[in-house]
Amino acid sequence: MMQSRCSTAIALLLLWLSISNNNASGAFVGINIGTGVSNLPPSSGIVSILQAKNITHVRLFNADHQMLTALAHTGIEVMVSVPNDQLLRVGQSRSDAADWVNKNVAAFVPSTNITSIAVGNEVLTALPNAALVLIPALQFLQAALLAANLNSQVKISTPTSMDLIPKPFPPSTAQFNSTWNQIMSQYLQFLKNTGSVFMLNAQPYYGYTNGRGIFPLEYALFRSVNPNTQNVDPNTDHVYTNMFDAMVDAAYYSMQALNVSGIPVVVTQTGWPWLGGSNEPDANVDNALAYNTNLIRHVLNNSGTPNQPGVQVSTYIYELFNEDLHIGPLSEKNWGIVFPNGTTSYSLTFERLALSNNAGSTGPVGMFCVANSSASVSALKQGLDWACGPGSANCSAIQPGQPCYQSDNIVAVASYAYNNYYHKTQASGGTCNFNNTAMLTTTDPSYGSCIFEGSSGATGSTGATALGPVGPDNFAATKCHASTFLYIITLALLFLV
Repeated sequence: MMQSRCSTAIALLLLWLSISNNNASGAFVGINIGTGVSNLPPSSGIVSILQAKNITHVRLFNADHQMLTALAHTGIEVMVSVPNDQLLRVGQSRSDAADWVNKNVAAFVPSTNITSIAVGNEVLTALPNAALVLIPALQFLQAALLAANLNSQVKISTPTSMDLIPKPFPPSTAQFNSTWNQIMSQYLQFLKNTGSVFMLNAQPYYGYTNGRGIFPLEYALFRSVNPNTQNVDPNTDHVYTNMFDAMVDAAYYSMQALNVSGIPVVVTQTGWPWLGGSNEPDANVDNALAYNTNLIRHVLNNSGTPNQPGVQVSTYIYELFNEDLHIGPLSEKNWGIVFPNGTTSYSLTFERLALSNNAGSTGPVGMFCVANSSASVSALKQGLDWACGPGSANCSAIQPGQPCYQSDNIVAVASYAYNNYYHKTQASGGTCNFNNTAMLTTTDPSYGSCIFEGSSGATGSTGATALGPVGPDNFAATKCHASTFLYIITLALLFLV
């Protein structure tokens, strides 16, 4: 009986530690749901897609009542938006602001978990004529939340464009466009007073393409950068291994330039287009997958920035569906990760990612590059020869007598070689293409003793590491030793520091 009580007590304490540690991380990756879609699925279908992909945070570009109703009782945290075309009305009338909150927020909580309001989108750069009503809009909406007793649950801010920071690198010298200093000072003070966050739209795709060769593609995609080409802030000696962190820190330093600190940045819009025109070669599936996969890993692994290493940066990926109604180049219409019928542009997981346990693998667990079964045998043979030759894939497992050898199945053999090459080279720019004979999938092609790179069973479970020794010597005693409890309590204190 004593043994059972001791084991139970320790198990409960370990569970508490695990939960506390998970909650402490705070960072999340959500998704934007745009409105420029000609064949948007019904709201219930959208919610089913969100749940299937384990997406727990969404940003709506409006306050669509059907979506808010469909999101009820799901637990998904929702950011609703005051569209730019409604900003003037809300910013000029306290009663209109109160009406907006009552109809679009108060009417749906607590069933729908609305936690924030985005007031406009990139107002100062996209709609400068509305700049004078931005601060009143924030204040009127805050007053309405206060009157509805929702000010603790729902926070207000406004998404800001990187265009508001003319020279974002080096981050330490970044400043907001001085034209807007008065409004920005008022805005930042509002955020401080209300405990809100600074919303930033940070798009490394545009930073890379507009830079016209200044920054390497790897830097934009969170991939390994040649040490000789690393970006170092000369004023702080901070090394920036990716453009995303540099953009976020530029926002932090810009706030500091106005003598404001302590406001966390939330990235409300980032991503990468998966399809572009002939003059947009970097808008492709491989780059989109690499950027968003590496972004999710970076955010959920509690990676701060060089300037704010202890502050996680929660992020919303742009976007769930392609917005085919957008004007502009082809890339503007193809940022979505899911088609309206539920099929995917490319496979993306919103759960915490780990690297494969296989030595030399840099690809994410649960992602595989496999041969397309509709490709011709000759094309697959050519791709296989390249992967095992110039591609330097480890093809020993597909040799005769080895676990992945199948003499009569070129698709399976090529899949192993393709996948091995992809996982070895993905972080440094390797792609899953092979002259259009390969595709990415989340379906694990492993079978029997043939384990593919990226499989969670490659060298054992990739689950959570035990918090301490759990062998029989620890818990088989007939009583609960004080030293065991002391060990566990020490762990608890370490987790709480």
